[in-house]
Amino acid sequence: MVSDAVVLLSGGLDSYTAAAIARSEGFRLHALTVAYGQRHAREIEAARAVARWLGVARHVEIAVDLATFGGSSLTSDLPVPKDRPIDPTEIPSTYVPARNTVFLSLALGWAEVLDARDIVIGVNALDYSGYPDCRPEFISAFEQLATLATAKGVGGARFRVHTPLIALTKAQIVQRGLALGLDYGLTHSCYDPLPSGGPCGRCDSCVLRAAGFAQAGVPDPLVEGRPEVLQPRDAPRG
Repeated sequence: MVSDAVVLLSGGLDSYTAAAIARSEGFRLHALTVAYGQRHAREIEAARAVARWLGVARHVEIAVDLATFGGSSLTSDLPVPKDRPIDPTEIPSTYVPARNTVFLSLALGWAEVLDARDIVIGVNALDYSGYPDCRPEFISAFEQLATLATAKGVGGARFRVHTPLIALTKAQIVQRGLALGLDYGLTHSCYDPLPSGGPCGRCDSCVLRAAGFAQAGVPDPLVEGRPEVLQPRDAPRG
């Protein structure tokens, strides 16, 4: 019997890989993409391309404008940090307050309507920028919340939040995705894209992505042959 899963699909490398892993495990995917007022809206286009590649049962885009609150360099005019050592113990300005809590809550609502018990999210607790809502403790707490906060949960259902990438390095994520045949040229990871729409090569997300491909020993199709994009060899650490 095929099981349904709601996958949070941003159009980035991680969410694409997490969704593909879930699909390889036999889940029928229902993709949810949130336009949250981010400056890098190019990722919405990438999410559409990725959803088509994955052959999801349905792709829903929903707008929840977190830019109304601000509080992040991704949802305001604050500068995006670039060319900095990445210290996972420091929460950078690109952290969007409560973003994954909001996203998972939306996914939970859709899952309950679908009578699904599974949610997939591409969070990672190794090669990441120190976001508190990417940690295993947060995911575990949200699963408990899902049981308490839903009619299905009160009725005895148990929701599971799948995080297949949470303990992988970026290089391992790239290798896993390539083994599944993924086309990473469809994805978008940059926090502050160039006017052309290409990656800046200097923000935390670009640096971590570049290091992942370099350590995996394969070229990144997004930057290969694009001299205007800075291509760091490794992710600087604090």
